[in-house]
Amino acid sequence: MEILAFEQVQFIRQQNALLQDIDWRIKAAEDWAVLGLNGAGKSLLLNMISGSLWPTSGKLTVLGQRFGETSIPDLTKRIGWVSQSLQERIHREEQAEAIVLSGKFASIGIYQKYSEADMEEAKQLLLSLGAKKLIGKVYQVLSQGEKQIVLIARALMAKPELLILDEPCNGLDLFAREDLLARIKQMKQTADAPSLLYVTHHTEEILPLFNQVLMIREGKIFNQGPRIELLKEKVLNDFYQRPIALHQMSGDRMMVIPK
Repeated sequence: MEILAFEQVQFIRQQNALLQDIDWRIKAAEDWAVLGLNGAGKSLLLNMISGSLWPTSGKLTVLGQRFGETSIPDLTKRIGWVSQSLQERIHREEQAEAIVLSGKFASIGIYQKYSEADMEEAKQLLLSLGAKKLIGKVYQVLSQGEKQIVLIARALMAKPELLILDEPCNGLDLFAREDLLARIKQMKQTADAPSLLYVTHHTEEILPLFNQVLMIREGKIFNQGPRIELLKEKVLNDFYQRPIALHQMSGDRMMVIPK
């Protein structure tokens, strides 16, 4: 089963084509990074995957379900999501493990009955991400990076088939960023890890585990394909439309430096 399929998708608002001719497929066992500058159309793509927006034309299929022929609420239960907007909605006085547990019910806060086994599973998810020290801490005292770890564990609580990480390193200092990326890598090494879709405008965040990259610019796909083929100086020069230098970091990661 394909995880995702955009077929000639367009999105038009007030006679402006904000997304044009989007053809993009994610196969099972692929993990993708979506790279683009601010305003490139990344958020529009994500909002379509979540069912918040519908294509003006074209076909969209997510987890084998074609839009217009399926229940969007049922579909979104199979998708995990970590974003800045979610972080702002979390109850500040709630403990980390309770926030993780709320992912089982797709709710902000817990309003349903749960078992001791459910709570233990939530704690184990934090442990699996190397976040034992967060158990028992309330959300408002956590650092930005720790909050993101809790939200990733919350998304995993629902056992999603696709996990979307929408600029998860936004607002983190370089040490917190590296720590979070290490946790993502650790999470992906588990046997039942979901397919990942990682959205960013920083090439240095694209870990080698993301074997495919989609480049989007001005609402159009500029390029897509294997990471090792796209994160090259000539391709990125053309993508950014300005001269850049490419610096190889440890762990086979690439950083763009404007010339």
